This record gives sequence, C-alpha cells and structure tokens, in this order.
Amino acid sequence: MIQEIEPHLYRNEYIPTPPDKDSIALYFEEHTVLLKNTAEGIEFPRFKDLGDLNKEIYRDYTYLFSVDGERYYLLGEVDAERMSPFTLENTEIFRRADPQYRAFAGITGYQLYSWYRDNKYCGRCGCSMHKDKKERMMHCRKCGNMVYPKISPAVIIGVLDGNRILMSKYAGRVYRNYALIAGFVEIGEMLEETVKREVMEEVGLKVKNIRYYRSQPWSFSETILMGFYCDLDGEDAITLEEDELALAEWFDREDIPVVPSRDSLTNEMIIKFKNGEI
Repeated sequence: MIQEIEPHLYRNEYIPTPPDKDSIALYFEEHTVLLKNTAEGIEFPRFKDLGDLNKEIYRDYTYLFSVDGERYYLLGEVDAERMSPFTLENTEIFRRADPQYRAFAGITGYQLYSWYRDNKYCGRCGCSMHKDKKERMMHCRKCGNMVYPKISPAVIIGVLDGNRILMSKYAGRVYRNYALIAGFVEIGEMLEETVKREVMEEVGLKVKNIRYYRSQPWSFSETILMGFYCDLDGEDAITLEEDELALAEWFDREDIPVVPSRDSLTNEMIIKFKNGEI
C-alpha cells in the first residue's frame, strides 16, 4: 500500500526548525501540487530551487515531517509562474507516481495543507488561529480553542459468501473501478456496528462473523481506513442504494475483475480473497 515505503523512514514528530537550502518545499494550490517529472520519477522542489525568485519562502513556511532525515515544509504563497521546470499537477498523480516514498510524502503533505487551509479562523469565536510552537496544533489566543489535525475513521468491508465476494462501483465519482462497500464511522458507533449499518444501507444485506483485517492512512480523503471481512447472513438479493452506488454484484473468486495495484487497502483486500488467502 502507498504508506509502505520501507526501507525509507517517515518521521511525523512536529519539529518546527527553520529550513535550509536543501530542505524540500511542498506547494499546493487547491487539488494541485508543484513538482517535476524526471526519468527517476517525481521530484519536489528544494528551497534552493525557489528561493532566488521567491525569497519570502524563508519566512512563510510550516514544518511537516521528514523522510530519511530530509525535512519537508509546506510553503505559503509563491509565484507559480516562476517555477519552471516545476509544474502544478493534480494530486491524483500520487496514486501512481514513483518513487513511492515521494508519492506518500506528497499526499501526506496535501492532507496537512488542507487542514491548515481550513483552520485559519477559530470555529468557536471567529478570530485568527495561530500555530503552536511545541506540537502540531492551531490555537485561538482569544478564547483558547485548540484544534488538532482531522482524521476521519472509515471502514472498508469485504462481504463474503463462500467462494464469492460482493463488489461495487461508486455513483457519481471520477473513480470508476470496482471497489468494496465502505463508509464513515458515525458518532457513538462501534466499528462493527458501522460494518453492519453500511452494508444494510448500501446493498440491503445482513452480515455476521465480522473480523478485522488491517488499517491504512488514506490522506486523499483525510481518513484512517480499517478493513473488515464478514460473512453474508441470510438472503443474497441486493437492494442497491443508488445515491451511493452505481452497481453491486457478486463475483466468484476466479472471476474477480481486479488486478493488483500498490496504493489501496481496498485493492489488497480484493486480491487477498482472489488469491485464496482469505
């Protein structure tokens, strides 16, 4: 999966030290990221690549994390027209870009960019928020409100019936491939209850024998994904929730129309079942 970058080492401790000329600069505009494609894969600019034309980057930055000791920083406003040979690319590039550790760093940086962007003002009193000096937290000097990065829990569900697995396609989304039933955890709800509720809401089926598989940070949607397998309990007739799904159908193990990819927990769970490992 995208976060599995060994032997590279990701360290997310908040260490707000100033950047140097070799520090990596992540710059985002909405759903785009500044980078360049090379024969070796994607490459992010370093401060020395941008500093001559954008001297303010040494004043307007936020420390993010490190990978293999290289420090990554989020930039504030820069002149994107003075970035050649770097260009703004859609963040979806991180699903397929190499090297994988840079793709993981890029999408993780994007999640933090989104959080900082959305928390410039206090949700309690409306005053400006300020970065804490000791931890990754925004605080309001007027009312004392403290805000930490948002991580939304969600479940991925492999519904099994003997040699079959239930697969679906989302309605109204750019992503058109087969996926598994999924949904966000609601307030006051156990994960196992989320599994039962989402399956019933989306396809009208009951399930039993719910068992945890593994988890994945998924920065594309600011989510921590938790994978579960479960067994069909009763009738297999599907009642589709058309606002959520374009289709849902059962596939025998040998007929599953999915090939392995590196990025997602969903793909790994499908392939594990297809290969007879579940």
